[in-house]
Amino acid sequence: MIAATPLTRQPTAASPPRPGASWQADFAAAVTDPVELASLLGLPESWVGPAREAARAFPMRVPRSFVARMRRGDPADPLLRQVLPVAEELEPTAGRSSDPLQEADARRAPGLLHKYRGRALLVATGACAMHCRYCFRREFPYEDQQSETGRWHDAIAALAADPSIEELILSGGDPLSLGNARLQTLGRELADIPHLRSLRLHTRNAIVLPSRVDDGLVEWIKGLPWRVTVVLHVNHAQELEGDAVEAIARLRDTGALLLNQSVLLRGVNDDAATLVALSKRLHALGVLPYYLHLTDAVNGTAHFDVDEARGRAIVDALARALPGYLVPRLVREVPGEEAKVVLAAGLDTA
Repeated sequence: MIAATPLTRQPTAASPPRPGASWQADFAAAVTDPVELASLLGLPESWVGPAREAARAFPMRVPRSFVARMRRGDPADPLLRQVLPVAEELEPTAGRSSDPLQEADARRAPGLLHKYRGRALLVATGACAMHCRYCFRREFPYEDQQSETGRWHDAIAALAADPSIEELILSGGDPLSLGNARLQTLGRELADIPHLRSLRLHTRNAIVLPSRVDDGLVEWIKGLPWRVTVVLHVNHAQELEGDAVEAIARLRDTGALLLNQSVLLRGVNDDAATLVALSKRLHALGVLPYYLHLTDAVNGTAHFDVDEARGRAIVDALARALPGYLVPRLVREVPGEEAKVVLAAGLDTA
C-alpha cells in the first residue's frame, strides 16, 4: 500500500479577487507578468528574464485564485511549475511539432474536429483563463477555426448532416471562457440536432477560475436536454482548495457526471503518492478519476515528459493502493487510432 501524501492547506501567496466580483473581472485580472508573479510568491527575480523570453512565444496567464493556492517562496511548487514560462521551452527538440495529434486532418468544418466514431469536438473558443505550459494546443491555429458565416454556423451544419455523431464535446481553449448568453445560444442551436444524445464539457476554468461556476452556468447545465458529462482537468490535489471546492459542489448539484483527467507531468505529479492523494481528494469531492495522459509532443514541452515505462509503473502502484474505480487509465493519443490508446488501467485490481 502506498502511503498518500497528506493534503495540507498551503499558505496563500496572493489574495483571490474580492467576493462578489464577476468571473469576467476575475478573468481579466489574471497575472500576466513574471515580475508580478515573482513578487506575489516572494521568489527571486533570477528566473524573470528567461520567463519573459519564453512568454513571448506563449504568453503567461494565471488567475489570482490559482496563484493563491501556490506555496510562497517555493520555486518547485507543483502549481507554479505548470504555469511558469522557462528557458527549456525555447530549446528545439527532435520529434516535436505544432500539431502532434494531426488535428488539422480531423477538421470537418471551422472549429469542428471529428477524430473518433460517434463523437465530435467543437473548439468553442480559443480563450483560456490560464495558459498551462504543457498545453498540446499552445500553437493551435484558433484564428482559422472561425466560420466566415458565423461563429458556429458551419460546424453545427456539419454536425446536423452526420447522424453518426451522437455526442458532442465542447473544448477549446476552454468552453467556459464563453459567457452564459453565448452558451445558451449554442445550446439552443445544438438542441435542433435530433441525433445528439449527450454533451460533454472539457474545462479547466472551473478549477482555476472558480467564480466562473456562477448561477447562470449552473442553470444552463441543468436546462440542457441531454445527459451532461463535465470532465475537469486537475493535476495535483493542491489545486482543490478554497473556492475550487465550492465550484465542484455546484457542478455536482447540476446532476452532471463529473470526471477528471490529468496530465502526467515531470516535477508536478510523476509519483504514486501524489496521484493517490489526488484520486482520494477527487473522490471526496464527488469526482471520479478518468484519464492520466502522457504528454503530447508539441513544441516547447519536452521538459514535462514522463516516459511510458514510468507511467505504467505509477499506475501499477496506484492499482495496489486504491480501489479500481479510483485508478485513472494511463493513455496516449495516437493520430489515426480509433480511440485513445490505453497503456495501463489497473482494472484487474479489486
